[in-house]
Amino acid sequence: MLILIAGPYRSNTNDNPELIAQNMHRMEEAALTVYRAGHTPICGEWIALPLIQQAGSTQVGDTVFNEIFHPVAVRLIDHCDAVLRVGGPSAGADEMMNQAALKGKQTYWAMENLPVASVSSV
Repeated sequence: MLILIAGPYRSNTNDNPELIAQNMHRMEEAALTVYRAGHTPICGEWIALPLIQQAGSTQVGDTVFNEIFHPVAVRLIDHCDAVLRVGGPSAGADEMMNQAALKGKQTYWAMENLPVASVSSV
């Protein structure tokens, strides 16, 4: 399955870059676990952040950032089989879960609920 990782990015950071980086690190740790369970993980940030930079954002939360950041993840849900919620409180991550449910996608609220896929070697 292609699984979107939904977790806090800015939540509880006061936009402190070090705390944001810690949140991103936790999502990427989850992505590795998803990969090792035989799935293909994706974080919306992996797509959104380069687009935000290219579009000329000058700070987290500016107009350009807000134009792209969450909408990219919502669009990604259409292409994913499931969304996995990780980390602590986050209105944005919770909204990704709501969007996934509305779109009929599988939602996983804990890593241990994620099925292990059979992995074929290339």
